[in-house]
Amino acid sequence: MYDIVTLGEVLLRLAIPSPARFETASVLDVQIGGAEANVAAACARLGLRTAWISALPDNPWGERVRRELTGHGVDCTHVRIFPRTRLGVYFLEYGIAPRPVQVLYDRRESAFCQLTPDGVDWEPIRRARLVHVSGITPALGRNARALAERLVDEAATISFDVNYRATLWTPEDARNFAECVLPRARYVFLGRAEAETVFRLEGPAEMILKSLARRAPKAVIALLQGSDGSTILDGDRIWRPTIEHRVQMIDPIGAGDAYVAGYLWAALRGQSAQDSANIAATVAALKCSMWGDVARLTPRDVEDALAGGPDVRR
Repeated sequence: MYDIVTLGEVLLRLAIPSPARFETASVLDVQIGGAEANVAAACARLGLRTAWISALPDNPWGERVRRELTGHGVDCTHVRIFPRTRLGVYFLEYGIAPRPVQVLYDRRESAFCQLTPDGVDWEPIRRARLVHVSGITPALGRNARALAERLVDEAATISFDVNYRATLWTPEDARNFAECVLPRARYVFLGRAEAETVFRLEGPAEMILKSLARRAPKAVIALLQGSDGSTILDGDRIWRPTIEHRVQMIDPIGAGDAYVAGYLWAALRGQSAQDSANIAATVAALKCSMWGDVARLTPRDVEDALAGGPDVRR
């Protein structure tokens, strides 16, 4: 039995090193990334028994993804391989304030979009301690929506990251799907902007969380607030991280996925609500200090950061 199973698409990430722009780029840095895959990789690196369910093309890019995620410790035996398909791509331009980070997607006709519920072995999802999915997956098309809906029906314990993407669907569509998941979810993650855009919720964090709790009465709900940290509603109690990390920002992409992975890792190990909040914030901070979507860290890295050092490990 797996501790956590995730289902979703992975993309080839082609990043333009700052300060270059799309129109001036001569070099692209190659990585992989995808919300559910990022969570799976970080959880596996932290020691959870983790599986990722998806589809990949029968070509060298698909093999690279499989080998890389397997190298992180993720079980990819349930991934389907489809010939004559492709790996989706996203292009990333890093801005320097006030210029924002920009992302361009090219994922049409990807292998994952060919995957249907009949092509998935649902037994690992039925038996997993926890199943994680994000709002990106159901937004990718008819097949992906059917996969996400079936996952909600099959999973015993669900973790859901709202992860709204305006380029994929409307706030109303995202809200309609979320309303189907929230009553069954055990863990829910979202950002303040998503709370406003998808659920039309504004105001103090506590007010937003209590409103969401009416939609997700069984869930621990984490509201991610960027530089303002995070606020978590667990039952009737509010929790916030009690530690702050000085972060030299290298790459913010994937920080939310790292937070999710850190929280789920802590929760599945039976950590207290306060410890889980601190661990989630720490894993997210560590991710921001490294390049790429995936939080390439170990439990020792988290322990050292929680303890406040060391600055140099010898």
